[in-house]
Amino acid sequence: MKIELLYVPDCPHYPAAAKQLQAVLTAEGIHAEIQEVAVTGASMAQALQFRGSPTIRIDGRDIAGESHGPEAVGLTCRLYPDSDERGVPPLEMMRSAIREAHRRETQ
Repeated sequence: MKIELLYVPDCPHYPAAAKQLQAVLTAEGIHAEIQEVAVTGASMAQALQFRGSPTIRIDGRDIAGESHGPEAVGLTCRLYPDSDERGVPPLEMMRSAIREAHRRETQ
């Protein structure tokens, strides 16, 4: 399972997202490395199709679903409307994505 946590270096939500992601992996009993990727410029954001900070991808899939169009890419904060902390993906979103990826991996 490939897990990527993409963020802009000054993102105030990145540390909480990283901590929560690790906690979900631990709770699920899944040992996987989290590749943390600092997105440092507009060209890098475009190349990565970066949807805002923080973004979590598992096996190349954005856990919040994919947005399309150039307006969805950039060095911005990302908000998650169903989250207690709007800038951190909801716990259940992380858990569901991890479980689904683990299920695909073990089939």
